[in-house]
Amino acid sequence: MINKKSKIYVAGHKGLVGSAILRKLRFEKYSNLLFRTKKQLDLTNQLDTYNFLKKNRPDAVIIAAAKVGGINANNTLKAEFIYENLAIQNNLIHGSYKAGVKNLIFLGSSCVYPKKCKQPIKENYLLSGYLEKTNEPYAIAKIAGINLCSSYNYQYNLNYKCLMPCNSYGINDNYDPNSSHFLPALIRKIIQAIKDKKDYIEIWGSGKSLREVIISDDIADACIFFLKKKTREPLINIGSGVEKSINDYAKFIMKYLQLKLKIKNKNNGLDGTPRKLLDCSLAKKYGWKAKVSLKDGIGFAINDFIEKYIQKKVK
Repeated sequence: MINKKSKIYVAGHKGLVGSAILRKLRFEKYSNLLFRTKKQLDLTNQLDTYNFLKKNRPDAVIIAAAKVGGINANNTLKAEFIYENLAIQNNLIHGSYKAGVKNLIFLGSSCVYPKKCKQPIKENYLLSGYLEKTNEPYAIAKIAGINLCSSYNYQYNLNYKCLMPCNSYGINDNYDPNSSHFLPALIRKIIQAIKDKKDYIEIWGSGKSLREVIISDDIADACIFFLKKKTREPLINIGSGVEKSINDYAKFIMKYLQLKLKIKNKNNGLDGTPRKLLDCSLAKKYGWKAKVSLKDGIGFAINDFIEKYIQKKVK
């Protein structure tokens, strides 16, 4: 049973979701936390990962470590995305089993579901159709992670859970215009346009694709909630229920900032999956639901970007 004194290893604690998990654990007074930077531990190195887990023997492992990025990064770095994600999750999941870890959370992604999926997306729609080509290598790696956890639970009687969040954003996000997810990219483009005295922003694709977003703090909350729950399902969707088109998210951010800019869509074919809205009935059945509103979340993200990239440059 996981308690406040349990030794919990957070893999990927420097990333968007991992850092949110660490903040949440500290806020809730978990006192025995374990983490390592990339320089301290290369999770793609099997032997180093196994030895680390064997030496420290955590009571629980939360896998937030992954190679992630937006549609452009996924579409151009396909080999890196499939190799690194497979290596990281395989080493951590099998290494945890070898070290006697009974409790584990594996974070996947809503991109594991088929491109033309019925909406809202239920967990049992997995592998019911073709994947979106732009992020297929990443999705296949995550699907392998789901199956790995499920297989280890079946064969070794473990408590390894898979949570599938929708598009994440929040404090400590990646705002790089070429590799970030769409929401932090929009925040950067809009604020940069004002700095550059432009009256427009450019958005890749038609801007019509519908996306559900969730702040990283809500994902962290779900991780800790389900770490303490006994569940039987191989995966559980984690979403907010908030869905808008890419263009409408841009307009929402502009409205929050009290700005009016034109939107120029660059029709380069990078639209991705037409729609991704998760059915979170299962998570709600267990008693979990997202708490942070889109307005509050966007405010946190905007402040984070300004603090890290605007004020830093001024200083």
